[in-house]
Amino acid sequence: MSLDPEDVDRAATAIRNGELVVYPTETVYGLGADALDESAIERVFEAKRRSRDKPVSLGVPSPDAALEYVRATDRERRFMREFLPGPVTVLCEKRPTVPDVLTAGRDRVGVRVPDHEDALALLEAVAPITATSANVSGRPSATRAAELDDEIREAAAAVLDGGETGGTGSTVVNVETDEIHRRGPSADRIESWLATDSEAE
Repeated sequence: MSLDPEDVDRAATAIRNGELVVYPTETVYGLGADALDESAIERVFEAKRRSRDKPVSLGVPSPDAALEYVRATDRERRFMREFLPGPVTVLCEKRPTVPDVLTAGRDRVGVRVPDHEDALALLEAVAPITATSANVSGRPSATRAAELDDEIREAAAAVLDGGETGGTGSTVVNVETDEIHRRGPSADRIESWLATDSEAE
């Protein structure tokens, strides 16, 4: 791990206290808050100036950990075992503990397990947290801590600097409908998995 464990602990404490934290992933820097705390989620929307009708995903340390917050079908579980951790967001039916403000009132929530040791260290300490890019909406995502918008930096209680990240947003997939909502890393491999797995059923 490139980060000091004490910095990760401080960031986890900030999240538990309802504050915002910037953290690295294998794609871009993320903005983390307690994904079950409505007021903390509201702070994420405010910092990003994000429209309330756009849902935010949640990050967890493993596919198994996700099952506490989503009702995943057998196929969705197979998919998660195949592609997570990785630069993929999987849309699953949310459990009632997941606030509607996170999902913009939808019944599905994006599940993210980053393939990044610093992000996973944070998620092992506190989860679920919001998994959304650490930028003001409409501006480029940050791949280095130095690129963070001033507004995001000011809103965050802690910035975990994990160096340069991969630079492309995660691939967003609805396994139930075989839809790729946003193409990113592994999109071609995901497409072929969806095709062959549906044939296998």
